Amino acid sequence: MTQTLGSLRRLDDKRGAVHMQDVYDTDITDLWSALTVPDRLARWIATVEGDLRVGGTVKAHFTSTWQGPVRIDVCTAPSHLAITLDPGTEDAAVIEAMLTTEGERTRLVIEERGLPLDDLHFHGAGWQAHFEDLGHYLTGGQPAWKARWEELTPAYKSLDPS
Repeated sequence: MTQTLGSLRRLDDKRGAVHMQDVYDTDITDLWSALTVPDRLARWIATVEGDLRVGGTVKAHFTSTWQGPVRIDVCTAPSHLAITLDPGTEDAAVIEAMLTTEGERTRLVIEERGLPLDDLHFHGAGWQAHFEDLGHYLTGGQPAWKARWEELTPAYKSLDPS
């Protein structure tokens, strides 16, 4: 894992996006598995259960405490995953993940779009903490999402585009 780079941007008067990327010391197949295999997801970001196919809906419970329905929109192994949280509601948000090989390492880029502007900094801090937890998980460490989120939130508040 290298330096996590996060940014926040306004999409319109009510919604924004968080963009995060990092490079992990693992191959693309391993990182894809960490993003898509339920047992592995549960170790760093969320538990999921349900219809695990494109067009299917799963129930997710994130370490950030968000829980609800998630529709799988795109799942092109090992490079592109897109899901919609709370599909069919005005609170729907899209999370898109793209993976690319960089030598023996893998770059992960995640963007979450459709987030309320007032809460964008919370999501930015949350995604950075999730990225760090993924790095800890891949190297045998333990996640520390809540403590890290609390530590990062003030820094992301200063980036807030609202």
